[in-house]
Amino acid sequence: MMTIRNLRLIVCCAAALLAMIPNALATEGKLIVATAQRGAWESAAALLGQQAAFFKKHGIALEFAFTRDDGATEDRVISGSADVGLAVNAMHVMRAYARGAPLRIIGGQRAGSINYWYVPKSSPIKSIEGMEGKTIAYESNGSSSHYDAIDFMRRYGLKARLVLTGGASATLAHVKAGIVDIGWGALPFGIDKIALGDIRVVARANDVPSIRNKTTSVMITNAETLQKRKQLLVRFLLAYRETVEWMYSDPAALQRYAELADMSEGVARELRDEFFSEGDVVARQDHRSERGRQRCDGSALPS
Repeated sequence: MMTIRNLRLIVCCAAALLAMIPNALATEGKLIVATAQRGAWESAAALLGQQAAFFKKHGIALEFAFTRDDGATEDRVISGSADVGLAVNAMHVMRAYARGAPLRIIGGQRAGSINYWYVPKSSPIKSIEGMEGKTIAYESNGSSSHYDAIDFMRRYGLKARLVLTGGASATLAHVKAGIVDIGWGALPFGIDKIALGDIRVVARANDVPSIRNKTTSVMITNAETLQKRKQLLVRFLLAYRETVEWMYSDPAALQRYAELADMSEGVARELRDEFFSEGDVVARQDHRSERGRQRCDGSALPS
């Protein structure tokens, strides 16, 4: 015969087991995500989706590791200290893979380029035609800004001189000092100065169709992680896709992004609407196609 004492013991044990279930699920569904672009629109979906419980809905808890650049993100994924790498240059990944790195692309993240060219507000240059015969900045030899500038000049038949100026901040200093006529920037750098009118965008890399239509940023994982945790990665992609949809449809998402990127909501809206059309964010574009649906249910993921 069951006594009150035994009943209390059973209830206590059951409560203890139930309390352990969420922790067990969180451990089983934990993914470490590495990215070098904390405040960038195209890589913000993971952080925003975590805050808005999209990943929790799919039984996933994310932990973030912020890196200094794409190479460091790749290194984290290769070593297994990160499960997923976000916003990684597609060409960098393919080069690493060709050299034997155990990297696998699990999804496209962005089409086109985030590079643009600008002048100070005092400049007489107001269009692509005005760039003829001028000096145009780029970051470094072999960088995306270098290749984008070459493709841009070929597309429009421009005769201009390319000048190596270093990173975006150094380039802005060169432009202000009059050392170079036209600076380069990569979003979100400079969006506040664009909004205030301090600098004026005269061209974007995405003006070139061959750049605009190319997948340039991807999500990656380790080959072993893919083999052992494929279904968890499938759930990650589903949650990511839902978050991107939300980012383009709910004003609350824009407000949360503005807080994340430390900018005003108006600047955040200009960044999204002027520089990141819905088609630029591959995760949003692909989910409407059969290929996108396969990617998200796992049948298109590499094995």
